[in-house]
Amino acid sequence: MASQDRIPRSDLEALADEDLMDQIVAGSEAAFALLVKRYQGKVTNLVNRFIYNRDRAVEIAQEVFLRVYLHRKRYLRSGRFSTWIYTIAVNLAKNELRRKARLKGVTSLDGLLEATGDSGAFLADKRPGPDRTAHQHRVEEVVMEAIEQLPDKYREVILLRDIQQLTYEEIEQVLSIPGGTVRSRINRARS
Repeated sequence: MASQDRIPRSDLEALADEDLMDQIVAGSEAAFALLVKRYQGKVTNLVNRFIYNRDRAVEIAQEVFLRVYLHRKRYLRSGRFSTWIYTIAVNLAKNELRRKARLKGVTSLDGLLEATGDSGAFLADKRPGPDRTAHQHRVEEVVMEAIEQLPDKYREVILLRDIQQLTYEEIEQVLSIPGGTVRSRINRARS
């Protein structure tokens, strides 16, 4: 990206995400770096809650930001940036789930390595970080176990609403489903 950073970094930080996208389209590397900084954790966590593999979620999050950059001129300001990036993230997470489903028929470790081309990155380390207390970790575990048990159509709306805190309208846009469907799926998932 050609460096055309016209706005000082301190001023960039005050801009809304949509305004940062305007700067990115104009060639600002600093604006892109700031947008990545704002959303990297959120996108990684969202993807991880879909696929349950932190290392792979980090890789997919990088792919999300690559796509944001490559398709930056396709972004339409009529919607919120967060809705657009979460749509990309959810779609890539669903692609990963489909890929995993295709691999379920692979029975040997050697077969799995051949099928994925991985060198073992699919073996997720599920240990909590040192900054979490045992109680917080257990509560999160119980909640996530309950969410994991939900059918996909209910799990995705709960993740977007309760974990990512998207509005009903944003969930409609991310999943391309009507508002009534969003509300009924959330109600069914919670009951």
